[in-house]
Amino acid sequence: MFGIVRPCSHHLGEGLKTQWMAHLCGLCLALRKDHGQFSRIVTNYDGLLISVLTEAQAERSTDWRRTAGPCPLRGMRTASVAQGEGARLAAAVSLVLASAKVRDHMADGDGLLARKPVAAAARRVALGWDRAGARAGAAVGFDTAVLVDAVDRQTGIEALAGPGTSLLTVTEPTETATAAAFAHTAHIAGRPGNAAPLAEAGRLFGRLAHLLDAVEDQAADAEAGAWNPLTATGTSLFEARRLADDALHGIRLALHDVEFTDKKLAHLLLAHELRRSVDRAFGSTTCSHAQSGPGGPQGFGPPPSGFGGPNPYGGNPQGGGAGNPYGGGSGNPYGGGAGGPVGPGGPGGFGGGPAPEQPKGRRGFWAGCGMFFVVCCTCQMCCAESYEGPWSRKKREGCCHNCDCNCNGCDCCCPCDGC
Repeated sequence: MFGIVRPCSHHLGEGLKTQWMAHLCGLCLALRKDHGQFSRIVTNYDGLLISVLTEAQAERSTDWRRTAGPCPLRGMRTASVAQGEGARLAAAVSLVLASAKVRDHMADGDGLLARKPVAAAARRVALGWDRAGARAGAAVGFDTAVLVDAVDRQTGIEALAGPGTSLLTVTEPTETATAAAFAHTAHIAGRPGNAAPLAEAGRLFGRLAHLLDAVEDQAADAEAGAWNPLTATGTSLFEARRLADDALHGIRLALHDVEFTDKKLAHLLLAHELRRSVDRAFGSTTCSHAQSGPGGPQGFGPPPSGFGGPNPYGGNPQGGGAGNPYGGGSGNPYGGGAGGPVGPGGPGGFGGGPAPEQPKGRRGFWAGCGMFFVVCCTCQMCCAESYEGPWSRKKREGCCHNCDCNCNGCDCCCPCDGC
């Protein structure tokens, strides 16, 4: 629900951080104004990209910002927030996709949604969000039927997917939905020539969103016996990373063809912060382009099990040999041999070492909603260094926290004048 683009305040800087928060608050307030207080729970980081892209293309005017009243999530401070058709389109998209998320939880029987009375109530909420999203979309000339159709097709595609199915077949509905939403920002902003490159950027962004969600949830899905696209199609993490890198590169190329009025925030979020999201999902701290080193060709650790082809790490193809840093020799720092951290004496081995912490299970929809309000009302989402995701229970970073990240990180993958 929260999205994959979660920028650090150090990367944004004070000016862009203010703009980013203006769009986040603008989306939240657009939902409240048109659809009621409860609809604000569908506010998400990726949805505000629609508002950002619309404003980045539009000619500047005096009515693109307004001053919002005090809010507990801002420490009871007023703020300048985004308004207009971009925020309303972002609200429409967020409502429809949130409705899809609810139906997905219902289909999986997650948490309380396994109980028929709760599922019936959730179904009514989802249908209400569908109708509200359709009304909001129609008000800005956007037909949300393309989103609903994509969501409906997703279920059938997942049911038919199996080993050997292309992962891109599974991600296609998400790609189609985000492409339509991104392209419509060009029409709202009065730049129809931008529709084609923005559709391409949206298609690849949808692919990334689906991929990263699958990578982050794979271990928890395996434990819970839930469906996961990587597991179902037999796609390795190495191949998933390759697809993610290709999508990142394609998004940057597409953005170069878009005519912006002020591209700085849009470029930073979609070129640089999106790359950091990929690195975070794959446990990498390097640039996403290929490079050699102990971290493997992409810098995110040893190749996944089952990775075919010749062994690039030395030793025999089964992973043994002293020259193989990921094999079973005694010098292997990643496991297998005596003295290694996952061998005898290591965590989870026979020497009584501490077993690795098991991932926490996801919260059900309504339990997650309750925790969302707790996180919001205690300002953890904005100000905490980290907090537990209401639904996923994954560690999240507060968007205004003081981080210790490397804010002078490598930007060699995108040499451009948009920074």
